[in-house]
Amino acid sequence: MTSIDTAVDEVRDRAVELLNSEGRSASHVAMGLALTAGFALAATILATRTIPPHKRSLAQARDKQAAVNERPRGPLSLILPAVFSATTLSAVRVWNAPNRPERRNAMGLWMAAQAINAVWLAVRPASRGLQVLAAMSSAGLAAAFAHEARKLDDTAGSLASPMGAGVKLANRADKEAAETFH
Repeated sequence: MTSIDTAVDEVRDRAVELLNSEGRSASHVAMGLALTAGFALAATILATRTIPPHKRSLAQARDKQAAVNERPRGPLSLILPAVFSATTLSAVRVWNAPNRPERRNAMGLWMAAQAINAVWLAVRPASRGLQVLAAMSSAGLAAAFAHEARKLDDTAGSLASPMGAGVKLANRADKEAAETFH
């Protein structure tokens, strides 16, 4: 085999592993990619175009205060797309899992989470109570999706809950450090 053939095979194997698509047809995988990315994108576009964001007042700009609905700037703005991409990738992995009730439950929760996030983006809650409700409902649905996703595919569950993945890695590093120094 040539090095190009080996490289292509390695890329294909990694893509199959990443997408959890072993035994799935290319059309099934493509449909999953289109549905998950399309649903997430449509929900976000609908939400952001429904109600335009409020502009900061001159006093807020002077005090460097951002409105609740203003897109984050700086390092956080770089992280947020990755988080949403990880959640969408997690949904693709769930989509490619065997057709079982857990898969339908997980995909339903993922769609509900995307829809409720779109609603909260459109509503742009100003009161503290509504902001807490928005955060709790979004976090609750994300946690429920991660729980259901983990039943099908541990990687999908970890991708859906990046904080959990970080804790898992930190615990592993702590355990290895303890074993090394004891």
